[in-house]
Amino acid sequence: MGRFRREMYEEYAKQHSGEYTNDESYNAAYQKVKKIKGFYSHLKVYVIVNMIIIVSSLSRNHLGSGIDFSGLSEWHTYSTAFFWGIGLVAHGLSVFASEWFFNSDWEQKKIQKYMDKDAANKNKWE
Repeated sequence: MGRFRREMYEEYAKQHSGEYTNDESYNAAYQKVKKIKGFYSHLKVYVIVNMIIIVSSLSRNHLGSGIDFSGLSEWHTYSTAFFWGIGLVAHGLSVFASEWFFNSDWEQKKIQKYMDKDAANKNKWE
């Protein structure tokens, strides 16, 4: 455990005095926060890069001083945002939706199911 994480853990343990102070729960919470932070960093880069692509598709009209908006109606302007957006949605689902589909209750039920099945198979041959 790094020095910063250890200091954060010790500070957290002092504040909560016995409530959720084991290292396993802290590490699980730390990993969850790290995943959420990674998703928001990904989202920030997505927005910035795609805004640059869209703004760069605008070109200055050489005949006058106006801006030519014809680039906004072309597919290649939005293709990066579309395909990268699919990846961003997948990243968001992996961070936020994993609890909806595979929560700890589901995990406990599956573990118990396989333990019961294994116990039944052991007793079968005795």
